[in-house]
Amino acid sequence: MADISERNDTADLEDQDPAVDAARREPDVYVVEPLLPQRLRRPSDLLRFMATLLVIGAVILLSLVAKQTLNGLAGDVQEGASLVPNLLSRVASFLGGGAILVVPVAFAVERVFHRDGLRVAEGLIAAIIGLVGAFLIGEWVTSTEGVADLRQLLTGNRPGVEPLNSLLTSTIAYCTAVRISRRPTWRALMWTVVALYVLSLFTGKQITLPSAMLTVLTGMAIGYATLYGIGSPNTRPPGNAVIAALRRLNFTPITARRVEDDHQGSRRYAVGLKDGSSLDVTVLDRDRQVAGLPYRLWRRIRLNSETRRRAIRSLRAELEREALMAYAAQAAGASTPRLLGTSEVGTEAALLAYEHLQTRPLDALADSEITDDLLAQIWEQVELLRMQRLAHRRLMGDSIHVDRDGRVVLTDARSGEIAAGDLLLRLDIVQLLTYLGLRVGAQRSVVAASRVVGPDQLASAMPLLQRIALTRETRSALAKNKGLLGEIREQIQALKPEVTVEEIRLERFRPRTLVTIIASTLAAYFLLSQLSQVNIVTVVTTANWAWSLLALAASAVSFVAAALMLRGFVPEPLPLWRTILVQFASSFVKLVTPPAIGGVAINTRYLQKRGIPPALAVASVGASQLIMLIAHIALLLLFAYITGSSTPTSFTPQRGLVLALLGVAVAMVVMLGVPRIRRMLTKRLRSLFSNVLPRLLDVLQSPLKMLEALSGTVMITIAFVICLDACVSAFGGKIDFTTVAVVFLTANAIGSAAPTPGGLGAVEVALSAGLTVAGVPAELATSSVLLYRLLTFWLPVLPGWAAFTYLQKHAAL
Repeated sequence: MADISERNDTADLEDQDPAVDAARREPDVYVVEPLLPQRLRRPSDLLRFMATLLVIGAVILLSLVAKQTLNGLAGDVQEGASLVPNLLSRVASFLGGGAILVVPVAFAVERVFHRDGLRVAEGLIAAIIGLVGAFLIGEWVTSTEGVADLRQLLTGNRPGVEPLNSLLTSTIAYCTAVRISRRPTWRALMWTVVALYVLSLFTGKQITLPSAMLTVLTGMAIGYATLYGIGSPNTRPPGNAVIAALRRLNFTPITARRVEDDHQGSRRYAVGLKDGSSLDVTVLDRDRQVAGLPYRLWRRIRLNSETRRRAIRSLRAELEREALMAYAAQAAGASTPRLLGTSEVGTEAALLAYEHLQTRPLDALADSEITDDLLAQIWEQVELLRMQRLAHRRLMGDSIHVDRDGRVVLTDARSGEIAAGDLLLRLDIVQLLTYLGLRVGAQRSVVAASRVVGPDQLASAMPLLQRIALTRETRSALAKNKGLLGEIREQIQALKPEVTVEEIRLERFRPRTLVTIIASTLAAYFLLSQLSQVNIVTVVTTANWAWSLLALAASAVSFVAAALMLRGFVPEPLPLWRTILVQFASSFVKLVTPPAIGGVAINTRYLQKRGIPPALAVASVGASQLIMLIAHIALLLLFAYITGSSTPTSFTPQRGLVLALLGVAVAMVVMLGVPRIRRMLTKRLRSLFSNVLPRLLDVLQSPLKMLEALSGTVMITIAFVICLDACVSAFGGKIDFTTVAVVFLTANAIGSAAPTPGGLGAVEVALSAGLTVAGVPAELATSSVLLYRLLTFWLPVLPGWAAFTYLQKHAAL
């Protein structure tokens, strides 16, 4: 983490920085800028704190998982420490115990002599917090019954041993807060002393290996948290230091004022020179190099290697990168502000001085001012960069400017890449196509691009028309025009009808995939915990076979019912047997998709293969899902009412049902009172009625189709309820059919919302909890649910795979 931090002390900066000295000697230029804050909360301190917390969590998790191995390792370390000669052990204990206090005190004296007593005060605050924090954590670990494993790892169950050594925690917190790690000599001395002190603690059996690691990490976390909480001295050079650096570049500034920071938060100054010309100066501050680091790390992990940028760069690397791109763009003949000079500004900043051009950003122009000639100029400038293998990587309204004569000027060279690959060059085309499409429409954007770069280049870029390929600002703008990328694809295909679109995967994974993996892991954990309570062989062998066969028959009927439901919502004729096979195939697909997605995708694909247009296929499946949802809610209310009326003592009281409905009504009123939510719902309902309602009207014209759709919809639910009820009865459970229906309908809603494949984990937990609440013993409820899921989820997988393969072979999917 040291590579992303500031490197020198404030006192050293004041004593040794030539830029500051020069600024003091030549204070003749008054820089108009707001006062710089005396202290800053540096992002690097926050990132270090968060990283240390993650390491602490990983150490605790690994320690608990590998407890036996760690205990054996700790025993080996203790045995090795006991073999140290007694004299050497005493010397180490004396030196470590004394030096652990002497070294921090000596460093404090040295800082005070350098007039940096404030830093020592910060360290003392961190030391006090570390001492108190170690004591409180120790008290919690030793007095809490639920953390016995952690207590054993941290103390070895030896009396008088602190879970976290208070002295070591406070010392590490102090050293972190005073940034002793930036002084190589002091750093080496401090860690040597810490090692000796830990060795003496091991010899005296006063610490364990996990305790030693967590003590050091906790001290570091407290030190970083203290630094971020109270802030660090501001080491950014002020405006007069920037002026002094410009003088060293042989410029003669006479006026200077700070203007708005750029999109990366870098300071910018407008500087007037003696000869009447002007400079645009960009200042790169070292403490800003880690700003936005979490987002850059996320993009680096998520995207494929060729599209990624380095998440962390040193100040020198950032300066060289921007300067090199600026010079390369000038050599390519592109219209860009000329880079006139670069310089360090002391040790904490660097500057780039560009010639000043009177321009306006494209964002400041009205859409009506963006003419076809201006569009052509923009593409010509991008083509000049592309011919020299230069990728701009931020072609947006704030980096495309227009001067007084109407000529296009490209700015913001810092994001660019030299010697760029084909992928990055095509990404530039995609980004500019999309941005201009947002301003002037897809047709004008594509036509203007084709006249300059040619249809072939546009066709090669078409597979990259993905949201993830665009800048963050452009992705946000697309939220208001979600169909733009599709319109751009259609315009390109109109220019090149014969083009074959090859899929290019830019993402290593999607956030939805990550959520599914995490949810599946948790579901597997809960499922395994359930399986550990029962024996699967016993579940299968002890179940009543008559009831089990009834449950199996009900499970099979559900596939027929699903086929009837789909046929009922499609006016066109569908063969019953093949439609049943499609429903079996969807059970195979549910192994890798959430339950609400797999079936919809399979059915839609099947209808398209039957010659039904995509829009009508989606509308038919959407209509079936809508009616299924309405039927689900209606049956839930009906069975809940029946259950509440017949058994008013426990499961779902009728009064509770009324209160629940009133609560839902109040929540809907509140949500509809929020304009943003109301607009979203209105938009969704409008699209629903524009597509699904006409399809439902087509179905209503045929009484036979209506009967088929409604019977199939009701049969699905009834079949699953019968299956669950038979599974409960197979183990001797006694429960009303209506109560089973309420349990199933509730659990099914939870499972449909779960992101895990087939609702795995969520359905099991919901069904088991519901049956237990209804009065079924916990072990019996678990066995019933496992048999139910075996018959409805796992058993149909094999015939589902066979059906999926058969349908693909016969071009039905």
